[in-house]
Amino acid sequence: MQPFQFHPLVAQWFEEKFGSPTEPQERGWPAIQSGGHTLIAAPTGSGKTLAAFLASLDGLFREGLAGTLVNETRVVYVSPLKALSNDIHKNLEEPLSGIRAALRAGEGRDVDVRAEVRTGDTPAAKRQAIAKKPPHILVTTPESFYLLLTSQSGRKMLAAARTLIVDEIHAVVGNRRGSHLALSMERLQALAKAPVQRIGLSATQKPIEEVARFLVGTGGVDEGGNPRCAIVDTGHSRKMDVAIELPGSPLEAVMSNEVWAEVYGRLADLIDAHRTTLVFVNTRRLAERVTRHLCERLGVDKVTSHHGSLSARLRLDAENRLKRGELKALVATASLELGIDIGAVDLVCQLGSTRSIATLLQRVGRAEHKRGGLPKGRLFPLSRDELVECLAALRSVRNGELDCLRMPEKPLDLLAQQIVACAACEDWQEQKLFDLVRSAYPYRNLTRQEFDDVLKMLAEGFSTKRGRRGALIHYDAVNQRVRGRRGARLVALTSGGAIPDNADYRVVLEPGETFLGTVNEDFAIESMAGDVFQLGNASWRILGINSGTVRVEDAHGQPPGIPFWLGEAPGRTRELSQAVSELRVEIETKIGQARAAGACHEPTSSPLGQICVAPATRTCPERFMDWLRAETGLCESGARQLADYFSAAFRTLGVIPSQKKIVMERFFDESGGMQLVIHAPFGIRMNRAWGLALRKRFCRSFNFELQAAATDDAIVLSLGTQHSFPLDEVFRYLNSQAVRDLLMQALLDAPMFPIRWRWNAARALALPRQRGGRKIPAPLQRMEAEDLIASVFPDQLACLENIAGDREIPDHPLVRQTIEDCLTEAMDIDGLVGLLKRIEGGAIECIARDLPEPSPLAHEILNAKPYAFLDNAPLEERRTQAVYTRRASSSSADRELGILDATAIERVGEEAWPRAGNADELHEALLLLGVMTEAEVQRSVAPASLPASSDRIPAVSPESGHRSQPNPKTGSLFYAIGPLLESLMAEKRAGRLTVEGSRRREEADTVSENSIEPLHRRPGEFCGGCRARHRACPGRVLPFVAKGYRRRVVGFGSRGLRSTRTFSSGRNRTRMVRPPASGPDSSADDQPAARGDSAGFPGGFSTLPARVAAR
Repeated sequence: MQPFQFHPLVAQWFEEKFGSPTEPQERGWPAIQSGGHTLIAAPTGSGKTLAAFLASLDGLFREGLAGTLVNETRVVYVSPLKALSNDIHKNLEEPLSGIRAALRAGEGRDVDVRAEVRTGDTPAAKRQAIAKKPPHILVTTPESFYLLLTSQSGRKMLAAARTLIVDEIHAVVGNRRGSHLALSMERLQALAKAPVQRIGLSATQKPIEEVARFLVGTGGVDEGGNPRCAIVDTGHSRKMDVAIELPGSPLEAVMSNEVWAEVYGRLADLIDAHRTTLVFVNTRRLAERVTRHLCERLGVDKVTSHHGSLSARLRLDAENRLKRGELKALVATASLELGIDIGAVDLVCQLGSTRSIATLLQRVGRAEHKRGGLPKGRLFPLSRDELVECLAALRSVRNGELDCLRMPEKPLDLLAQQIVACAACEDWQEQKLFDLVRSAYPYRNLTRQEFDDVLKMLAEGFSTKRGRRGALIHYDAVNQRVRGRRGARLVALTSGGAIPDNADYRVVLEPGETFLGTVNEDFAIESMAGDVFQLGNASWRILGINSGTVRVEDAHGQPPGIPFWLGEAPGRTRELSQAVSELRVEIETKIGQARAAGACHEPTSSPLGQICVAPATRTCPERFMDWLRAETGLCESGARQLADYFSAAFRTLGVIPSQKKIVMERFFDESGGMQLVIHAPFGIRMNRAWGLALRKRFCRSFNFELQAAATDDAIVLSLGTQHSFPLDEVFRYLNSQAVRDLLMQALLDAPMFPIRWRWNAARALALPRQRGGRKIPAPLQRMEAEDLIASVFPDQLACLENIAGDREIPDHPLVRQTIEDCLTEAMDIDGLVGLLKRIEGGAIECIARDLPEPSPLAHEILNAKPYAFLDNAPLEERRTQAVYTRRASSSSADRELGILDATAIERVGEEAWPRAGNADELHEALLLLGVMTEAEVQRSVAPASLPASSDRIPAVSPESGHRSQPNPKTGSLFYAIGPLLESLMAEKRAGRLTVEGSRRREEADTVSENSIEPLHRRPGEFCGGCRARHRACPGRVLPFVAKGYRRRVVGFGSRGLRSTRTFSSGRNRTRMVRPPASGPDSSADDQPAARGDSAGFPGGFSTLPARVAAR
């Protein structure tokens, strides 16, 4: 220890307690003792925290022995979690008391070095005591750090700071809390009497050089972009015992209660087999649900929950009980994810995917969180796609990979907040304030124009119907001075911070007004007095709900409901999405090898020739089962599930979707509509952007608002019956050059925009969170947010019928920031642009499949949860609810999945065919279809509407002009429907049509042969609202068509209808159609007639169908 220049008694205590230093300590102490900025990257449980603290403790005790130690705060420790702050404070007590004991024994003197914690959970009396007698070491959070820098007492306390320690720095760098903290660090340096040494700690940070630049700020980066910071990187990975646990029943897209029961049972067995278990989940609702079921199996006193909606008292009680060994299991969200020492935890269980590689490392690292410990973790995937994701995450950990941190660029809402806080504390010269802001690394690229725009917004405020809002500074443009208005400090203190407000109701226990936690606003509104719900591991009965408070009493263990909280789900990182794609590519390769080795190929063409059919084969998943077990470590049943899942998907789609192969599939649902699923494993941020842009494009093309949803692996668009288009064209619906502008217009109508506008307005202090000492209710906040947006962006709330074209987006700082947040935070616009460029360049294979039912890979997106929705339709109104999905499929069934059933086609066609019982209904049928053959007319006319055989009315034959008698043997079509057609033709609502060309003649012959008595035989006649004689056209019976209407029709022929262009009636604009000479699949209307062809029309008829051409 002596080479590190510690006091001998400090070194003695360390050696007696720990023996020898770890690598992060051994390499970090010299850098810290040199006084320079230091960033330490080391795995969990490697002693990083003590590496940062011990050098500072040594200096404080040396000052105490020299008699120069005063009641000033010298060390500020900032952690992203309140629980971590409480834990560090407790863990500091051991070295402080141990070193003090060593000093008393060796020197006979006692040095009182004090540490205190100051967070949002700290009682008011304790805060006042801290202000009166500042501790030497202050433990806090980023938000409380900001408050201390803004309050008078806090600034006085922090002025003597010499060291700033930022623990778990990776947890803030990639989000707004980091941008807020970066500005606070620069404010501390401007306030402090001497240079402040900065020390950063983290187990998972990449790229580490970027994190170092964030730590030291712009002033600590040289001209080459290198941070002036000692980087101690000992790696991020350590040996772990991690495995995947699967229930006995196969995983599906949605887990049934029976499968959940198996999961709970397995969890209980694992908990019984270990001393203490930490169970991580991704949502607070799931935490409460799992806690309830584990309490039923293990006992109420053995399990409890821990999440951010519990009161500080309940959270701290749970942590202490876990440390004392009173709990067998603690079910937690991310509230216990970071480096908290929570006692002898020897097992970590994770329900569901962690969505990132770093989160997996952090959570599993909570087990055996000590020097030399072997972390043990068990992952419980909750669906087949999560099984793939968990396998990809484990492979990434094994390969030493890590997620990249992406820092927000110069968020203007937080800039406004910190400017108000600075101006409220003292007057600033404009240029000095700009330089201070630019010294924070996230604001290194802030332009002077952007800075001036924010100053103008803060000085002028917002002109609303309720008066001017948000004017918080005085801006003296003449003398270039900035100072705060009256009340600005109070607003900055009560409404500051980077964490957005949520619409939660406080839960208060009666009697006694004991605060228990919070529940979501919607849950509170939907509840009523007498309802019982769970919070923590206790049941509470509602007594009443008023003024943002739910008042409850103890329900004494009655069966409770589970509350819910609304929020955005964690999206999968780019790196993990890439790992999932790579695993899918390898699986497809192995399936292909198995097919090549032993597959039996079968014909793949459909006898109907109407849809794109995936290659149909009979293949056996056992061919790559051994590889799956060896590569992923799965058990036999797990490998079987994965093999069956992807084998079925391959037989259905022909490929396994990946980032190199994007697959679109389309199928009908039970309501007659269609669902379009895009398989694109790029993560939810990119898929959300793609889905929202496509939804906007469909809206503009079809004038119809589609329901849509996006997950990490797929996008679904619910189409109506009126949407018809070639599927492969969807890949070209979006253009990389124009997609940003399109997406900007699309997000204005999405729920994400008003939510983020409200968040940004609150962070910019334009929307106070409190008024008169009370929190402003969420409904009032939403109303005031609408007033603000109406004052700067009136088109956002305007009636769309009064807006021509795109909405013009104003050049306002908060509007720009909100749109940028939607594009880069909620979505990944840069990733989408890059994806579209690769599609346009042919770097990505695009595959389209029309299927009679969804593929196995589509099941999960069809059952997506509300956080995946891209529109406002509630869950019970989703069109995806009308999709029938099969639970399992056999090889023979999969071979037939790409082929439409001929009887089904016939049945659907029969149901859709128009029926006519009289002349008007027959005319409507002609209007609907445009062209009908005699057989189709006969098919449409209801038998009950025709005269009886003996009573049939003779009709006038158009050829002879005299009345003819019906043929009793055949029941002539003409005599059966003659009166109906005669009526339509007499009213000039229908006519006859003949088209030249060999194929038409052949089909006309077929129709003539099937028609017992042709309606007409004279050359040149046609049924279409007028008569024409054409030189090259022999008389044949051809379709009927209604006159005088513009209709899309489907071509004529004995087999039915085909897609064509619009029939258009217009004056003196006639064109005949010359069909191709041959080809059974060619359209009847591919090209116009020769220039010399002509058609004559008798008086009284306008020219009828001018164009017939296929599209």
